[in-house]
Amino acid sequence: MASDTGPRTNQAGLPSANPTSSYWLREPNTLLLGHRSTPDLPEEADIVIIGSGITGAFAARSLLQDYSCNKKVVMLEAREACGGATGRVMEATASLSSMAPTQPITLSGGVHAFMSTPLFQTAVAQIDSLTKTHPFLASQLEVILPTNPSKLARLRAPNCHGAIIQKTAASLWPYKLIAHILTSLLPNPNFNLQTNTPVLSLSPSPSSPGKHQILTPRGTLTTPKVLLATNGYTSHLLPSFSDLIVPVRGQISAIVPPSPVQTLTHSYLFAADPEKGQHAPRDDYLVQRPVLTPDSGGEMIYGGGRRLALRLGLGQYNDDELELKVAHYLRSNLSPPLDLGGKDEELPATYEWTGVMGYSRDSNAWVGEVPSHRGIWVCAGYTGHGMPSAALSARAVAAQMLGLPESGQGHARLPEEFKITEERINRARQGAKLEDCGGWEGAYFSGPADGE
Repeated sequence: MASDTGPRTNQAGLPSANPTSSYWLREPNTLLLGHRSTPDLPEEADIVIIGSGITGAFAARSLLQDYSCNKKVVMLEAREACGGATGRVMEATASLSSMAPTQPITLSGGVHAFMSTPLFQTAVAQIDSLTKTHPFLASQLEVILPTNPSKLARLRAPNCHGAIIQKTAASLWPYKLIAHILTSLLPNPNFNLQTNTPVLSLSPSPSSPGKHQILTPRGTLTTPKVLLATNGYTSHLLPSFSDLIVPVRGQISAIVPPSPVQTLTHSYLFAADPEKGQHAPRDDYLVQRPVLTPDSGGEMIYGGGRRLALRLGLGQYNDDELELKVAHYLRSNLSPPLDLGGKDEELPATYEWTGVMGYSRDSNAWVGEVPSHRGIWVCAGYTGHGMPSAALSARAVAAQMLGLPESGQGHARLPEEFKITEERINRARQGAKLEDCGGWEGAYFSGPADGE
């Protein structure tokens, strides 16, 4: 049963000690369980990375492998490795080529199914604009109008008001990707992973000017450079970011499909304007696990229902509980709109869990050194879309920490919108707070529900 434990200031606390059981963490990597590269916490390090999810892992890999820096890098994780959002909040994404080109990735295509006409029209207008500014990206999208019901039916979304096909979408098991990266770093003598080591506070070192003191239950660590790869938990250690990166709890279910199991050829996003009496739009997503036999496998990993959650999930940083209303919604709303060929009834779930995302006040990630806290870098605030942007953002912030160019060697340029500056911070604070617009999505739906 959900309780309103989030502080009204939206400042995050420590990750929950006993989180709900995630489907994606059911096959843990035995090399990483309880891993501590050294029995004792090091007293000093050249660079400390706090967080071992996708951002922390790619930052460490960039520092030690891509840039071959000869520096002592310590990674601190409050729970088991990759036990935060990366191991809990599933995503399908279209930009994986930079992440793990040697690892198998399933290309499936993605369908954005719109359950309201105004939002679909808004999306089509954005694609028209994208055609003029970024024609290659626009060419990767296909618009299916509601006047083409046979095509919508073939997409298994016959009840939607229009759809957009993302041709190059892909899906993967995030935890296994990050476990692969971390285990590849373990033999490096410059890499020290310390799991189950929550950071209690981050402050200037009283004895070493220009350095930072990191306090943990196991001791204190001093370093000149810190990377907060903490996403929704960033404000726990950086309170000044409480209004810029807000923890938002999401919920997911692994649902058993009707028998005989049917194979979906796409991943799905279901989007709609707010219904009457609601202030947040629909934003649900679905991927299917491989079908094993006609009567087994093929679980539907279905996440969303946040518009039904307590405070829309805003300010909720505890992932140790479920919202029963959201759980019922996820088990009961696959069909319609998705035609699975089964009965319209509540389906059983093998796993139900929550995870904490970091939502940005201006919708863009925050990547770079914090102007008022020299020596502290942030790479967080992906607003629920960390999978397609965290890897390259982590590479860019690693370059910054080493004083290297952020791009080059075929690397993509860090978007200006992601960079942390005083001007951006001030501009963001002049805009609406997340809680005043229903979260990030509130800035993107076409308008309030009728009668509001």
